[in-house]
Amino acid sequence: MSTLPTKILVLDANQRSALAVVRSLGRHSQLQVLAADETPTALAGRSRYCAAYHRYPSPRREPQNFARWLDEFIEANAIDWIFPVTEISSQSILTLQPLPGRCRIPFADLDTVMALADKGNLIQLAGRLGIPHPSSRWFADGAALNPADVSRFPVVLKPCLSRLRLADGWLDTSVHIARDARELADLLAHKTYLQHHPFLLQEFIPGSGAGIFALYDNGRPVTFFAHRRLREKPPRGGVSVLSESARPNPQMLDMARQLLDAVQWHGVAMVEFRVAPDGTPYLMEVNTRFWGSLQLAIDAGIDFPYWLYQVCNGQSPQIADYRIGQRLRWLLGDFDSLYLTLRDRQFSTRHKFAILRDFLTPRPFSTRHEINRWRDFGPAWHELRAYLKTLRR
Repeated sequence: MSTLPTKILVLDANQRSALAVVRSLGRHSQLQVLAADETPTALAGRSRYCAAYHRYPSPRREPQNFARWLDEFIEANAIDWIFPVTEISSQSILTLQPLPGRCRIPFADLDTVMALADKGNLIQLAGRLGIPHPSSRWFADGAALNPADVSRFPVVLKPCLSRLRLADGWLDTSVHIARDARELADLLAHKTYLQHHPFLLQEFIPGSGAGIFALYDNGRPVTFFAHRRLREKPPRGGVSVLSESARPNPQMLDMARQLLDAVQWHGVAMVEFRVAPDGTPYLMEVNTRFWGSLQLAIDAGIDFPYWLYQVCNGQSPQIADYRIGQRLRWLLGDFDSLYLTLRDRQFSTRHKFAILRDFLTPRPFSTRHEINRWRDFGPAWHELRAYLKTLRR
């Protein structure tokens, strides 16, 4: 007697992390993986592991139409699980619970998610747990802060939410650094999300970024992962284009566990830190969804998407130590990073030559390409065509 496959819908299919999810889940014959996004074609939709690709109304610009599409699609296709990748889609779906039929989302409930995603709530929780974090003051809106009252600069203006849900869609926010009172006043006067929504005023912590990646099963830690960013786009700090698996910092690991244990976390999460020059890690934020360099963890031996599916179905993943030193390279992103480095006059000639040498001498036995995979080359062709089209504009 044949058994129907479990149907999983992966949203945000243009994201690199969505491609990693499709490849992870689609390799298992008992799972049928569909992908969807708001564009006619998408990166993950070109994967051999994607059974079908579908287009939906933009959850950012048409939230009500997106909700209607999702309800109808779940019913028509008997979807069992939805794996959203971005903050907007995951929070949108959490507000729609319960989903039609037997469909589920492998995340914590909305209140638990917002306890960590809202940076104002997060800083309060960190304070109660004794976790180091930048000195912070909460403001309901820009009118509540007088720049003349700030005596030490630089300061960081950090909206409590990275994405703000409005009546007719979503508004993106950004973190800003103000180096003096004049710059602070200018930001308060011109940034809508600072004028009308809560934000934090934080001390500036110099140093570098680091993170702990986690999988939890209803309050119980399943596994953790860590990596080092070797190159980024833009090169002074941005998305990772070359990264390497590393051993978790014990202090950061302990702090991540405290946070996630405190809210009885369920699902995946990335706990971000800023490591000061003296080595002290300071909590910055928590991403309550899959992250950009997800494929590195999978390549190193931590299959977060499939293990998440297993724990949500009452199964126990076979946990093992992951490979240290495994590298992941996003090739086209690395090209962009190299170009930006070579044209930046603030980088020395020696630094540029060192970056060019490292770019041209990859480590083939320890490095895998994030998009370019010989057994699944459709996404690479899709990305290359889109990249060349952008260059011609």
